[in-house]
Amino acid sequence: MSPFSKILVANRGEIAVRVFRTLRELGVGTVAVYSDVDRDKLHVAVADEAYRIGSGPSVDSYLRGDRIVDVAARSGAEAIHPGYGFLAENAEFARMVESAGLVWIGPPPEAIEAMGSKIAARERMRAAGVPVVPGTTEPAASVADVLEAAAEIGYPIAVKASAGGGGKGLRVAYDEDGVQRAFDTARREGEAYFADSAVYVERYLDDPRHVEVQVLADAHGNVVHLGERDCTIQRRHQKLVEETPSPAVDPELRARIGAIAIDAARAVGYRSAGTIEGLLDTDGSYFFLEMNTRVQVEHTVTEAVTGIDIVREQVLVAAGQPLFMSQDDIVLRGHAIECRINAEDAARAFLPTPGRITAYREPGGIGVRVDSGVRAGDEISDLYDPLVAKLIVHDVDREHARRRMLRALEEFVIEGPTTLVAFHRALLDTPCFIDAGTCRDVVESEELAKRAQEIVEQLPHGRTSAAALGDGRPPGATREQVVSVEIDGRLHEIRLHRGEPPWAELARRHRARSTGLSSTATGAVTSPMQGTVLSVAVAVGDAVSAGALICVVEAMKMENEIVSHAAGLISDLRVAAGDQVSNGQVICVIGSE
Repeated sequence: MSPFSKILVANRGEIAVRVFRTLRELGVGTVAVYSDVDRDKLHVAVADEAYRIGSGPSVDSYLRGDRIVDVAARSGAEAIHPGYGFLAENAEFARMVESAGLVWIGPPPEAIEAMGSKIAARERMRAAGVPVVPGTTEPAASVADVLEAAAEIGYPIAVKASAGGGGKGLRVAYDEDGVQRAFDTARREGEAYFADSAVYVERYLDDPRHVEVQVLADAHGNVVHLGERDCTIQRRHQKLVEETPSPAVDPELRARIGAIAIDAARAVGYRSAGTIEGLLDTDGSYFFLEMNTRVQVEHTVTEAVTGIDIVREQVLVAAGQPLFMSQDDIVLRGHAIECRINAEDAARAFLPTPGRITAYREPGGIGVRVDSGVRAGDEISDLYDPLVAKLIVHDVDREHARRRMLRALEEFVIEGPTTLVAFHRALLDTPCFIDAGTCRDVVESEELAKRAQEIVEQLPHGRTSAAALGDGRPPGATREQVVSVEIDGRLHEIRLHRGEPPWAELARRHRARSTGLSSTATGAVTSPMQGTVLSVAVAVGDAVSAGALICVVEAMKMENEIVSHAAGLISDLRVAAGDQVSNGQVICVIGSE
């Protein structure tokens, strides 16, 4: 029996599509919400019903809890699943849902609040006997507070936003000179992303493994863990590759950190799916880092090795049902790896690359899963996270899974924006990954970026096109037009496919040439992406050295530092904080001294 007749998913993209799939298996009706730029996206198309949730900045639409609750009431939905991001860890929204007589598919608001503040969570975990990374349990109100903490715990230190997560609001200072910048940036990101500028300080461990534990808890006092995930391979403190089991965890350590995770969940009266994130030091010490009170991006690998649908359990727990399994019932079988396929350019310090996908073909075969929310013709917007798809493989052990992933990556076709497909192929073939190392000095290295570029260049001409895999139609040969009609806020649409005019490809090439101006030759520093200028570090007349910071541009929820390509004087400055910039737009001009 289905516990609900209809559920609204307050999210977009691949996570919305993924939740819809489980709801269909449960026999539950599905309701999507969408911003104006998402009108024709996949999550809208696959839902039974879809509703527009307002105008204005599109990124803000998914943060309008009042409109989402109103849509749920109008559509007849009985519950709301938040996915991850946006309102998933917003206790006020959870209470709003419950006050409207709807079921919140997530943890109690009190648990969200308890773990939402990293400072409060550290203190609560310490009181419960859970080991935490050495550092402060009070906010650092000034640079002086950070310096005082650093003097006590030693460098390097991490300055972290109290409400942060996903690598945002985290900056590292390796010495006293880096404290001011780390403090300012962490505060700014905390305010921008989480509306909370409070920061704290903790010791930055040297080359630990990032190991997290998946937990499930019901309203009947049952709490289990589903083993650990190793999320060590990151760039800018944001995850790129996740795998389970962790190659650094044996059965004894798994039982120990699993018990820590269960204790942490019980300490806040947790219910639903959640993740205890921790750091595994080189000496075997394990420290609580934070708790994510939602489903994780990388929950897929845990599902692969346990056979448990984590979203299904979230729904059933929210309906008041007890967990169907005990700890003894949970068995990890084989090995799973997930690669995040982001619209980013590894050769340009992982800068985001929004743009239109002209060809898209997913890999398949035994043990291969793709979670995605895009199709050919879709635009990767600079308003949202750059994730295009998640590629997950499962096999009998780590080496077989690695080889399967390489095969699947080779099959994956994404044309248009630059993605991390070639980067992952290069990474998984490095000795550090083969030997299950942390790859700390490899992930963001020029050598790996160069190898990824070589992989792209070595492909036969047209090999990455859909036509090469039997599509029979060159990318861009047709244009899809969506004619939409909204009746009482609900979307109804018709799709028309028309041939492109003969000049379309010529126009694309002209635009590419017009933005390819060499900054080295002209002295112009140009923006490598579309975004918002957060801060400007120079003024007209300033002398700068090669590599000096010019400004910080936010794009696709990431801060990107734009630096000088040469030494000289700033002769012309064309942006200010708050300005919108486009890809290739001139930021400043550097003349000779």
